[in-house]
Amino acid sequence: MRIISTLTEWQQLRQSLDLKLTVGFVPTMGNLHAGHASLLELARAQNDIVVLSIFVNPTQFNDPQDYQSYPRTHEADLALAEKLNVDYVFMPEKSSLYPDNYTYQVSETEISQYQEGAYRPGHFMGMLTVVLKLLLLVQAQRAYFGEKDHQQLQLIRGLVKAFFLNVDIVACPIVRESTGLALSSRNSLLTAVERTQAEHFAQIFQQITLPCADIIQQLTRAGIQVDYVEDRDNRRCAAVKVGRIRLIDNHSLDQV
Repeated sequence: MRIISTLTEWQQLRQSLDLKLTVGFVPTMGNLHAGHASLLELARAQNDIVVLSIFVNPTQFNDPQDYQSYPRTHEADLALAEKLNVDYVFMPEKSSLYPDNYTYQVSETEISQYQEGAYRPGHFMGMLTVVLKLLLLVQAQRAYFGEKDHQQLQLIRGLVKAFFLNVDIVACPIVRESTGLALSSRNSLLTAVERTQAEHFAQIFQQITLPCADIIQQLTRAGIQVDYVEDRDNRRCAAVKVGRIRLIDNHSLDQV
């Protein structure tokens, strides 16, 4: 496994790779868990070369404190990447990914306006901007994203289509703990009491036959702050706060 931290080194390496080899790309913000591992395992199974990026992107945090407290576990991340036979880990600096100091931005005017977009101003602009940069740099045939961030996944698919990018976006199923709680890097920030509440959120949210209003009522009674529980395009999505930690989840309504 090779770790690359500069843009120049990565660009030279990318040009040297055999064009006949397929590249699978997993972009992350680090603090890797079993959900990320599932993406990397699928990328390893489907491609000749696997590239992992680790970059805590400051432009997608609407809360500066959230950015500062975001878990950074590079040593453990690199150990997991090596265990999963990742070929290259790209760990760029902010200055190299944003040489323009974020004066150029990618925005979307429909999907990004509701749910996460309504509660996290600027989040999707920052996410789309950095994803476009990374996809252009890595030039992978396939890029892997988790379905937990459902709205993000839809926006990235739209980005690829709108800008004619030659990459297949592969959606990977949500990985959950035994309690039903969706894996998230932010789960590691939960206290013991908050973890119990988070697990309660997951259990309440999985009652897919109930209307959203009933789910919201149950969550509120449990002392969980609800941003939204909403059905849209045959998918139920939710965002809540447990203490200071914001959690999201979603599931298909096909089986209802």
